[in-house]
Amino acid sequence: MDRLLFGDNQFFGINHMSEEKARAQAMRFQETSAIMDVLDTAYAEGIKTFMCTTHDRIAEICEIVRAHPDRYPDFTFYPCMPYAHKYANAVTDYGMLGAISHFMPEDGFFKTALTGGKALATKDVDGIAKVLIDAEMKMFKGLKTPVIFMQNVFTDLLLGMGFTGAFRVFHDHIREKYNAEPAFITMNMPLLVDTLEEIGITNPVVCSNINKLGFRMCGGLDAYVKTLESGRVRAIAMSVYASGAISAEEAISWISGLPNVESIVFGASSAGNIRNTCDLVNQYMWKE
Repeated sequence: MDRLLFGDNQFFGINHMSEEKARAQAMRFQETSAIMDVLDTAYAEGIKTFMCTTHDRIAEICEIVRAHPDRYPDFTFYPCMPYAHKYANAVTDYGMLGAISHFMPEDGFFKTALTGGKALATKDVDGIAKVLIDAEMKMFKGLKTPVIFMQNVFTDLLLGMGFTGAFRVFHDHIREKYNAEPAFITMNMPLLVDTLEEIGITNPVVCSNINKLGFRMCGGLDAYVKTLESGRVRAIAMSVYASGAISAEEAISWISGLPNVESIVFGASSAGNIRNTCDLVNQYMWKE
């Protein structure tokens, strides 16, 4: 994995501290060209990996990168799925079975089976899950996707309900179908790492909030540090600035002292903030 990853929250109006800022960002990035301007800035600073949801507009970014291989020879995507809002909206519009059917290939077996409720009646949930993963991955065809994440809304729902077998289905399908590293985003890294070990998934790639304030770190900061020190996880730290509550230098200086943090993912919308983060990471972390 690259050591500095670029996230997409700012492009879709997500800010955990300020609704006003989130609305302003959503307005700014209504046009795909505005998103590409920021991605081009990050790419020029040496940030080659875009960790992104499977939001419909990401397909437009994929098309641009696919159409310009000479311009983006090292551009890499880390897809994060499923995009929960997309599915929630579909359930509202079509109902549960209708929503699942909506995302199935038109000529696929499961589309036909779901029409009569056969797939769920025969409990072929694993097969449905694999087809839905494939549908999410379709936009990335021909692009580099060496790491593929289960999004935190889904990870933590499964974790809370005890449906741990779904993690195994996701893990194995990503490995076998896409020859990629399966990874997980969560708001409770200590519990997830323990749970994955119980079903035979060891030393997983896990992305979670890791910051000095313990902001949105379910289980508490001490439990996170203990899990990192155990060496049982390859961690990606997100929300290192605690949505702006910690200064950039203080945040990165602190996280540089933690073991087994392999990458940081951050979002920014200005060239100055992107450059500042790159400079601080080079100053405090992973010096060769």
